[in-house]
Amino acid sequence: MSAELISILVLVVVFVIATTRSINMGALAFAAAFAVGELAADLDADGIFAGFPGDLFVVLVGVTYLFAIARSNGTTDWLVHASIRLVGGRIALIPWVMFVIAGALTAIGAVSPAAVAIVAPIALSFAARHGISPLLMGAMVVHGAQGGGFSPISIYGSIVNGIVEREDLPGDEVALFLASLIANVLIAGAVFVLFGGLRLGRGRAVAGDAGSPAEEETRLTAPRVATLVSLIALVVAVLAFDLDAGLTAVTLAVLLSAVWPDTSRKAVGEIAWPTVLLICGVLTYVGVLEEMGTIKWAGEGVGGIGVPLLAALLLCYIGALVSAFASSVGIMGALIPLAVPFLAQGEIGAVGMIAALAVSATVVDVSPFSTNGALVLAAAPDVDRERFFRQLMVYGGVVVAVVPAAAWLVLVVPGWG
Repeated sequence: MSAELISILVLVVVFVIATTRSINMGALAFAAAFAVGELAADLDADGIFAGFPGDLFVVLVGVTYLFAIARSNGTTDWLVHASIRLVGGRIALIPWVMFVIAGALTAIGAVSPAAVAIVAPIALSFAARHGISPLLMGAMVVHGAQGGGFSPISIYGSIVNGIVEREDLPGDEVALFLASLIANVLIAGAVFVLFGGLRLGRGRAVAGDAGSPAEEETRLTAPRVATLVSLIALVVAVLAFDLDAGLTAVTLAVLLSAVWPDTSRKAVGEIAWPTVLLICGVLTYVGVLEEMGTIKWAGEGVGGIGVPLLAALLLCYIGALVSAFASSVGIMGALIPLAVPFLAQGEIGAVGMIAALAVSATVVDVSPFSTNGALVLAAAPDVDRERFFRQLMVYGGVVVAVVPAAAWLVLVVPGWG
């Protein structure tokens, strides 16, 4: 058995163990990088660590640090309730409010599970109080979080764009963001129609219906104003001045912590360390694969199918199927480098292919086996959980079956990029 095949099989084992044993995939990937690098590739520690994504590490830490401060000082609560008041509590609009809030949170730097964890309990409580389908509300929250998930300053967007840059592929940050946003808006629209959104009519709710915080907790205080200004400053710094998102976010977070230490003290502990470990571990292992030639070997194998469009469709379905049971970030971190030699042939547009992979690997996160789906399941009050689990599982299966083909047809077949 060749060293390249062994390294691919080890990657499969990492995904299986992470899924079945609830072990952080990044930790497993670091161990795999050590074992495969030393035993199969004859690499020393320097060679193994050459693939460590230092730039993405800073982005992940910096952006989630800033967002943790926003959550700690109540800025995110204020945003949620301000948005509900903005639509006058109209019941039919509340699922879309939750979609927009979740999308806005991920777009400005929250990891997707963090956004879902914040919004889902409020959203599902509204659903229970006003007779809204929990599947409708849960799907709107998850698709909202994924819709904003590929903005240029988001976690997913930073990761994918960073991988694209590291692999010297043509990239388009705006196209990636719009592809994910439009896909999730369309899916959310279909969910809204199919699961009773049009029947919600003109009923009204108030922001305090579902256990909302007291008025004192939703006032626009000085720390919250400063945090909102910081989030806007991060967007401007990255988009207008091309500053590094991670370093900018760390700087803003440190400034907020220095001025208001009481509300920021716990924020460092709330940095998305599991996500940091996950992506850094997976990309370090991918670096080992690149060093030993596995990436080129696998890419040539996919390209060797002889029908580039068929190979592209296969990659999209692999991304969706694995991501439904494992980490979306992890599978994107592995699949994009594996597709590099295949894309280098020039027969498939890189921009469209990467966007299709990103969409395929993230829209399936409504599956109850994924973190987001599990959070929705846990957040739903007064439901038959077994029945709701089955509903989420069936819905997730439909998404896995339909979306990769649709993404391939719209983004890959025309040859974008």
